[in-house]
Amino acid sequence: MKRTLQLNIVLLLVALGSPSLLLAEPYPLEYFALRSSMSNTQLSPSGDKLAMLKILTREGNPLLHVYDTDDIEGDAFVVGSEKMEIIDYDWADDDYIVMTFRQKTSNIVKGRERDVYGYRIAILDLKNKEFEDFDAARPVFENRLALKPGKIIISEQPGAEPDLSVSEAFRPRAYYEMDLETGNKKLLIRGKLEVGRIGFDQQGNPRHARGIDSATRDQVYYFRETGEKGWKEIYRISDEDWGAWHGDGVLWDDPAVPGNVLVLAHNGDDKQGLWSYNTKTLEFDELLYRRPDVDVGGIIYHSNIWQNPNKPVGLWYYKDNYHFEFFDEREGAIHEQLQELIPGAFYVDVTSTSVDGNTMTILNRGPKDPGTFYLYRNNELLEIGNSKPLLDKDELADVKYIQYKARDGRKVPAFVTVPSSGKRPYPLVVLPHGGPHVRETIFFDEWAQMLANNGYMVLQPQYRMSLNYGMDHFKSAFIDGSQGGRQMQDDKDDGALFLVEKGFADPDRMAMFGWSYGGYAALVAASRDPQIYQCVIAGAAVSNPRRQANDFVNRDDGTGEIWREVYLYGSVQPTEEVSKVNVPVLLIHGSVDHRVLPRQAREYQAELEKHNKPYKFLELEGAGHFSNTMFYDHKLTLYSSIIDFLGNDCWSGDNAAVATKADVQH
Repeated sequence: MKRTLQLNIVLLLVALGSPSLLLAEPYPLEYFALRSSMSNTQLSPSGDKLAMLKILTREGNPLLHVYDTDDIEGDAFVVGSEKMEIIDYDWADDDYIVMTFRQKTSNIVKGRERDVYGYRIAILDLKNKEFEDFDAARPVFENRLALKPGKIIISEQPGAEPDLSVSEAFRPRAYYEMDLETGNKKLLIRGKLEVGRIGFDQQGNPRHARGIDSATRDQVYYFRETGEKGWKEIYRISDEDWGAWHGDGVLWDDPAVPGNVLVLAHNGDDKQGLWSYNTKTLEFDELLYRRPDVDVGGIIYHSNIWQNPNKPVGLWYYKDNYHFEFFDEREGAIHEQLQELIPGAFYVDVTSTSVDGNTMTILNRGPKDPGTFYLYRNNELLEIGNSKPLLDKDELADVKYIQYKARDGRKVPAFVTVPSSGKRPYPLVVLPHGGPHVRETIFFDEWAQMLANNGYMVLQPQYRMSLNYGMDHFKSAFIDGSQGGRQMQDDKDDGALFLVEKGFADPDRMAMFGWSYGGYAALVAASRDPQIYQCVIAGAAVSNPRRQANDFVNRDDGTGEIWREVYLYGSVQPTEEVSKVNVPVLLIHGSVDHRVLPRQAREYQAELEKHNKPYKFLELEGAGHFSNTMFYDHKLTLYSSIIDFLGNDCWSGDNAAVATKADVQH
């Protein structure tokens, strides 16, 4: 469907509407199990070509489709691989596309963080319609060098195996400038532990770096001006220095103050703000933006990467929704008017533009929108596809932002997905995020929407240690003793009881389902007394945190010694609590999970058998820890097992909850 737009300095947009439909019955689970049929739409620099990844069959892998932008209904040039899967691509210029592939190289996980996939980079020559791929150890496409035509930067990680004593963010890489036409590459700089990860400007000059001080194990950040040879240390973070916690350490050149960099930092405040940092005086010059309620989440870049590569134009933060503050008026105006135009606009992203800025691709994602793709060209807006076209956005469930008080008085934010059919009180699934030290932002959540579509209310609590809500909310999980399985668990239970108290959730039909750390939380819930749940579903669960912590003992990953020693070692150990399990358990694990090894599930399963506890076990053959390792058959099996377990193992009379809010708070 086409929508007409006018372009006059900024977009002049009109409002669109769409009909609202009532859902008669749940969608088939197959609809949710399908992988995204469309993703990653990008324009060539001239704007004359439009590329995208498409999956054409339910078991198929993504294929790269390249269209003439003025004839996207016509035939496409299609690229795929018989044995390898395309996982990403980027235009380098009008004639060349850089593609990243992966291929499963083992059906057996050989140890924690030993990935079963191998990766390759290839250059697609569109003129001659041919590939050139390169042997490289764990290659990464780093920089398209928009101001240096015909060149790109790639990196690789030398060595037969990665150094697992250092987190991925700090592992040294070697950086090369590659000539697109000849395929020749030239070594630019070789990282080492002290200066391992390096950022470049669009001319290929090394500008920012970070590494690990081998003597003190501090994280160290470096900077150098264009033309300088040596690195200048500009910031240092002790492994135990939580008071100076410094976001993710990313640096951006301050467009208003040459020589300064923009950083996300607390700098003594509870909430993370955006600062201009002076690389000469080594001081925070100016606080540009900070909020009293949530952290600043990140930087927004200029939409035209060819004319303004890596130029910061604004920032974002997340609370009930994504919120944006722009310091570039034109970029802000374009974004604001796109928000007004696009139906169900939630997170509207200009994913690519032509060099002249007259053609752009746009993506909208939101709780009820898995991803809708638009093309703006010749003063027209064209909706070109959706990542899950079988799901009608109007028939998906609403997501509400709430806050409730935990039993110790702490305010806990949460997201509630409300079924679009049925009536209150609803059966409830508490769905805690993994991590646990992550920022959970709600786009389209496939698991929550699948459950809500089948009649379940879903609660996603932002329990203590969740990022985004300030240093105190984070540190309260471990700084005065581990709260893993204790107050962190109370936060989840108190959210469920809050919904019961308000009449939204049925106390006799409540379950917890989580993955990774969320799976750990589900196992803790299975042994709690008083018990408020009728069953738990634990996916990729850490059943033995001490064993998991052993993999981190000598690791430099920025989590800090306090987190490793106090939180992981001091948290409740589910394998030691199995004798107390008092509800049915569905245990799920991928057979090649290299983040939480399958032995964690087997160890817990053995304890369930030993104590004669009711459980079911599902192994997802060939699946790993993360969602991008789950294919159609994995997801259909997972979703079918969850819905069957909730309906047939959870809500029997034998599993009726007996605990009330008064019970658990005494």
